[in-house]
Amino acid sequence: MSSEFDYDVIVIGAGYGGFDAAKHACEKGLKTAIVEARDLGGTCVNRGCVPSKALLAASGRVREITDTDHLQNFGIQVQGVSFDRQAIADHAANLVDTVRTNLGNTLKRLGAEILMGRGRLAGSQRVTVTAADGTEKTYSARDVILATGSDPFVPPGIEIDGKTVFTSDDALKLETLPQWIAIIGSGYIGLEFSDVYTALGCEVTMIEALDRLLPTFDPDVAKVAQRSLLDGRDIETRTGVLARKITPGSPVVIELADFETKELVEVLEVDACLVATGRIPSTKNLGLETVAVEVDRRGFIPVDDGMRVLRDSKPVPHLFAVGDATGKLMLAHAAAAQGVVAIENITGHPRSVDYRSIPAATFTHPEISSVGLSEADAKALGGQEGFEVGSVRSYFKANSKALAEADADGFAKVLFRKDTGEVLGAHIFGLHAADLIQEVANAIARRQSVKELAFEVHTHPTLSEVIESAYKQAATAIA
Repeated sequence: MSSEFDYDVIVIGAGYGGFDAAKHACEKGLKTAIVEARDLGGTCVNRGCVPSKALLAASGRVREITDTDHLQNFGIQVQGVSFDRQAIADHAANLVDTVRTNLGNTLKRLGAEILMGRGRLAGSQRVTVTAADGTEKTYSARDVILATGSDPFVPPGIEIDGKTVFTSDDALKLETLPQWIAIIGSGYIGLEFSDVYTALGCEVTMIEALDRLLPTFDPDVAKVAQRSLLDGRDIETRTGVLARKITPGSPVVIELADFETKELVEVLEVDACLVATGRIPSTKNLGLETVAVEVDRRGFIPVDDGMRVLRDSKPVPHLFAVGDATGKLMLAHAAAAQGVVAIENITGHPRSVDYRSIPAATFTHPEISSVGLSEADAKALGGQEGFEVGSVRSYFKANSKALAEADADGFAKVLFRKDTGEVLGAHIFGLHAADLIQEVANAIARRQSVKELAFEVHTHPTLSEVIESAYKQAATAIA
């Protein structure tokens, strides 16, 4: 370390991207500081992935033991099922505390210094930290990494009170179970919360501005998922309408307008409303102007493949950005991968992130997962590079383990090049889809062909044979 700097690396933001960057920096022998204004772990640990999975696990148990038709398939009868809302909420809160403590202990053990306060750039290789009491201190670092994450997006016209109208940040506290709740947005956040709320006895109305539900998912998967996760649970749905105004209170008043004309079409009065309309980067008041960096029109920090921040399309010396703030792929594990890549480049080991091989999952019951290209993008790439795209489906209803679980709804769809057999993408709906997708992600990372993958042996009877079957089908279609 040069004596002219306080640290080798300062990371602003202690979410998963910042945490993994700081952790990897310490492992590389760099003197490291990490700055956090709120809680260690960022959105994922405190207001996202971790508590939502705790709620989904608990509500999933309730759904399972109250599904009498499913249990009768096993010859099981259960009566008098009840649950404690506060205990379920406490389970999520306790998990957050445990994971957050573990992250802090890991950083301290590795020698990272944790600076509590709001960090911002103060020019090249300088960071100012404003503590909760307003005091400021400026530090220098050879390299700075911005990992400030994202916040829930609240469209204009929607008033949030945190009690009757709220985002996922407040929903995760599970302070109430409203009799009738509207969910604005049918992406993965809205879908996961509809899973929780319906399992715990709430009536749900899902509102989607676009003309089809689940618009971010593969269309074929979305059709099956809608039938199982929405239609099968008697969830009311509205498509092609905007929530142009939402007023908190008792009741919550929602004005729905036609997406195209913006004319009022319906007024709903519900007990509560969850606004799940996506996320926006937390890049304001970050001091980017002190290094003449401008965010794009959506607020994302421009970066290259090595996570270097760009100014006029050229890397800014000693400045990196990772995670949601970059807008590359707004997933916790993607942010973590970016953090490691940034440190690798800082230490002179050129590396980039292979976004095609990073999987995504929605933890409903059953789950949805995907990795690689969508079918439309695969065909567009094929048109550019002159190859045909193959597509095969392998159904859970033909899988012995899924049948043994009496949970055989769903399929895996695998996309591949018909000339070389290279796997381009996969989209899965079904039991443990979030785990199954990793096998395909690894194949994509290695750019493997179904011609070789078809000969890999899978344990029988397991759900992994759904993927094996897809590979074997695809191999027969290779030119």
